[in-house]
Amino acid sequence: MDYFQMTAPCGLDCFNCHFFLAHEDKEAMSMVKKLSEEYKVPLEIMLCKGCRNHNGQIPVQKYVFGEAHHCAAYECSQSKGLKFCGDCDQFPCDNLHPYADRAGNLPHNIKIFNLCLINKMGLEKWAESKASEVRKVYFTKPWSLM
Repeated sequence: MDYFQMTAPCGLDCFNCHFFLAHEDKEAMSMVKKLSEEYKVPLEIMLCKGCRNHNGQIPVQKYVFGEAHHCAAYECSQSKGLKFCGDCDQFPCDNLHPYADRAGNLPHNIKIFNLCLINKMGLEKWAESKASEVRKVYFTKPWSLM
């Protein structure tokens, strides 16, 4: 797998997202179909090929927010010629700011953690050994001080 192409500039691991995995994984497809029906969004719009493959405008975001919607982190990284936001001298910035609403459903609050791990471990090692664990912990492990 081309981990660079399948990791968004903001650090989201597209290759672990059910909207991407649904292309070949029946369980992920089942989840995406359920969401498609629940939110009344056509299935083909729910499916994603990764941020970079959609030039920062994934279909479901364009559908929900309109054609004019753009990802600020993607556009900023492209304008600066950066592979990842973590390569920027202004990292972290407000384009990566975590938010509480929908934090339980969307992985956007793991961006900075992922970018730090990519810088520390390298893209391939992070993608192969840590990215899925980060996502799993984020969505399933209860918060603890230990």
